[in-house]
Amino acid sequence: MTHRDPAPPRPADQRKRDVLERLAHDVDVWVATASPDGVPCMVPLSFAYDGETLLLCTRRGTPTARNLLSGTGTGGLARLALGHTRDVVLIEAVTEAVATDGLSPEEGASFVARTGFDPRGRAEWVFLRCRPRTVRAWREENELAGRLLMRDGLWRV
Repeated sequence: MTHRDPAPPRPADQRKRDVLERLAHDVDVWVATASPDGVPCMVPLSFAYDGETLLLCTRRGTPTARNLLSGTGTGGLARLALGHTRDVVLIEAVTEAVATDGLSPEEGASFVARTGFDPRGRAEWVFLRCRPRTVRAWREENELAGRLLMRDGLWRV
């Protein structure tokens, strides 16, 4: 394995722009939850981003949906991850369930256009609206110190 020097650390405002770019263009996000007894679950789900929240969808019976809807364990809390190990975006989010017939026409159309999947009106599915509480982003060790970009739902940059 060869050693390489990492690029200089990005300033916080550039990291925020990069995060917003990923949210605007990536289609899938890793979703990590835990059951009430602590069993972890991590799956990729497609999402749409509206500038404030990420909208996901999964079957009601999946471990992810059960964990988020349980009200115990991590009920309502999820960790979302974009990128790969050399370009990480970690988002801690509070989630709320939205029935598949509970979206506005604009939200539904945006989700379908982004993901190519239309679960609207299918009772066995549930939308999950994820509101970011913290956002961290880094590429290399030299960006770890400034990785916290959002705290308590407010951008710090």
